Amino acid sequence: MLAGQPNLLSASGCTQNVCEPSSAEPKTLVIDQSGKSDDFARWVSPHLAAMGNLASRLAGSASRDDVVQDALTRAWRKRHLYNAERGTPRTWLLAIVADRAGRARQRHRPHDALDASNTPTVHAVDGTTVDVERAVASLPPRMRLTVDCVYFVGLTIAETAVVMNVSEGTVKSTLADARAKLRSQLEVET
Repeated sequence: MLAGQPNLLSASGCTQNVCEPSSAEPKTLVIDQSGKSDDFARWVSPHLAAMGNLASRLAGSASRDDVVQDALTRAWRKRHLYNAERGTPRTWLLAIVADRAGRARQRHRPHDALDASNTPTVHAVDGTTVDVERAVASLPPRMRLTVDCVYFVGLTIAETAVVMNVSEGTVKSTLADARAKLRSQLEVET
């Protein structure tokens, strides 16, 4: 952790596998360029839950805190580059999380490994079990990031486009392709 950088994870509402949203509503978010850590903490804290959830989805719950802390460090160092015209603080921070999670995943675990403690299953109408997590994990990285942002973190198409640095049309088509691929993988034989 950088000198003067706040430890935001300890007060973020994050537990082992879940980050709860902050009750604080984002106010006018301006980063004080003087580098005051309290200002940075107030600026980031409303977005910690979304950062933790995306990190958990992309890197696994075991790496979540490391990814979020790495993203916070990166955001702290690059805070002078934030441009409100290019997106909200939330999308800027989530883009950093997505980048850091991708790097962590490349360093620490094979691409197709799953975190068994975070594996949701869905029971089909006929009682069979469908392994949604395995199906999502098998998607190509771009499709998986799109699905994770939209369905698991709750971002809009526009926010996802900013996080992924692509157009909204690209997000929509990637999401449609991902849904088609998931549908074919999750179909239950009758």
